Amino acid sequence: MKKRIDLAAKLKAHDVRPTSQRLCIAEATISESNHVCAEDVLAYLKGKGAKVSKATVYNTLHLFCEKGLLRTINVDPERQFYDSTTYDHHHLYNVDTGELIDVDHADILVTYSFDMPDGTQHLGTEVILKTKTQES
Repeated sequence: MKKRIDLAAKLKAHDVRPTSQRLCIAEATISESNHVCAEDVLAYLKGKGAKVSKATVYNTLHLFCEKGLLRTINVDPERQFYDSTTYDHHHLYNVDTGELIDVDHADILVTYSFDMPDGTQHLGTEVILKTKTQES
C-alpha cells in the first residue's frame, strides 16, 4: 500500500490527478527505473486483473510524458518505449532481443561542428546505439 501513496504523491507533484487507473499505470511504469512499451503495460495490468482499456493506457502514457514523468524512446518503427529515467542519458538497444539499456551521459562524447539554425537552441542530445546478437 505504501507504493500507492508514494505514486499518488508523485503524480500530484506533476499535476496529474491520481485516479485508480493512473495509479495502476504508474505502478507499471514509474514505480522503478525501467523501459516499457504500451503492450508491456497492458500485459502487466491484465496480469493484475486491472480493467483498463488500451486507449486509457496510451492516453495516460502520453500524459505522463507531457508532465515529465516519462520520456519516449524511439528505437524501432514498430514500437515506442517509455523510460522512467527522465534525466539526460543515452541508450543501447539490441534489435534482436528488444532489450534497452541505459548508458550514462558521461560515457559518450558527442560533438558537432555546425551552427544551430537562427532562432533555435540546442535542447539536448540523445544517442541510441543499436546492437545485434552475434552469431556463433
